[in-house]
Amino acid sequence: MRNILIIGAGRSASSLIKYLLDKSETENLHLTIADLSLELAQKKTAGHPRATAIAFDIFNAEQRDTQLSKADIVISMLPAHLHYEVAKDCIKHKKHLVTASYVSPAMQELDTLVKENNLVFMNEIGLDPGIDHMSAMKVINEIREQGGKVILFESFCGGLVAPESDNNLWNYKFTWNPRNVVLAGQGGTAKFVQEGTYKYIPYNKLFRRTEFMEVEGYGRFEGYANRDSLKYRSVYGLDDALTLYRGTLRRVGFSKAWNMFVQLGMTDDSYIMENSENMSYREFVNSFLPYHPSDSVELKLRHSLKLDQDDIQWDKLVELDIFNPNKKVGLIDATPAQILEKILSDKWTLSPEDKDMIVMYHKFGYELNGERKQIDSTMVCIGEDQTYTAMAKTVGLPVAMATLQILNGNITTPGVQIPINKEVYEPILKELEDFGVVFHEKHVPYMGYNANNVVS
Repeated sequence: MRNILIIGAGRSASSLIKYLLDKSETENLHLTIADLSLELAQKKTAGHPRATAIAFDIFNAEQRDTQLSKADIVISMLPAHLHYEVAKDCIKHKKHLVTASYVSPAMQELDTLVKENNLVFMNEIGLDPGIDHMSAMKVINEIREQGGKVILFESFCGGLVAPESDNNLWNYKFTWNPRNVVLAGQGGTAKFVQEGTYKYIPYNKLFRRTEFMEVEGYGRFEGYANRDSLKYRSVYGLDDALTLYRGTLRRVGFSKAWNMFVQLGMTDDSYIMENSENMSYREFVNSFLPYHPSDSVELKLRHSLKLDQDDIQWDKLVELDIFNPNKKVGLIDATPAQILEKILSDKWTLSPEDKDMIVMYHKFGYELNGERKQIDSTMVCIGEDQTYTAMAKTVGLPVAMATLQILNGNITTPGVQIPINKEVYEPILKELEDFGVVFHEKHVPYMGYNANNVVS
């Protein structure tokens, strides 16, 4: 019996656990599902004979030691900053490790030790990062194998609501961690390269610099820049590419509306608002507006944002019920960002019958035999229900598949790594197609980076 220790049984672990349990007989697996909440871990095992649920405290070194020593491989679905302690113990007990998180500087520093112990520490093997890396490298390497040179790469991904569940003016609902949505784009200037020129977008301008794209069968989307696209130039071997841009996808109009919150200061997470527990939604809005002896909150807000009464942006604000004097924030010592998250969660939480949707879009521009060519690659995945969401599927399945590939000796290159090697991405992308995660690649006339698509 081969033992897989899964630490963290949150939303993204549903499809991961189901995949491994479905394979547990043929692959001779036993899963230990460890979570701070024993109830949650038990719920994910669903009484399966080849799974054991345990209450697990990541800060309990003795418990970590005990559980890791019994495992053949470890999957950490913890928040990114908690992987490091698990990683050190994996080296100590000579266990492979799989995570869906970005490689942190601390994790990267373990690379030499990981290689010395002939271990595979596979990171960034979820959705974004993860499926984006694998699907991009597949096409980039195919272009190179033909003798082509990639000169442009754009990549976008978004967790959205499925068309049949899209019933608000924002065309958006929370399909992942709401806090990450509220804080998106903060903590650094967006950096990318466009037609050979380095570009920088500060946070206060981020949501007014969007690029538009069509996804066949699903209509038009917009993308805003991710924080640092430049770090992937060397990773993808695109140091000479004229354009490299990674972004987040939303439905058209979302970014312009979201920018209202940014300009007002409602996404700020750096200070606590006084008496937040007793504050009404209306008082929250008013706290960002200048005093006036007679003007209403609505009038002051319209004036501040330069909105006409018949502007769709105004309707979007009204839809959120943010002018309600009777709704209380109810959060003690809350930051503006935390209060905004609470307000949005009232309206943007998926209903039991709602389905989510993942959309990924890549654009590859390349030169081959003196000609410039372009490939557009798109993937749309729609969730099944509230447990097996598109997000859980696209994050969890690659993690599970990589775990099994490592366990079976098919992925052997040691070190702290991400899934950009053929031995990793080829079998996983192929198997993902069986689960409806399919990329459609299309050759189109070369367009380059279309400056007309950018709203400045």
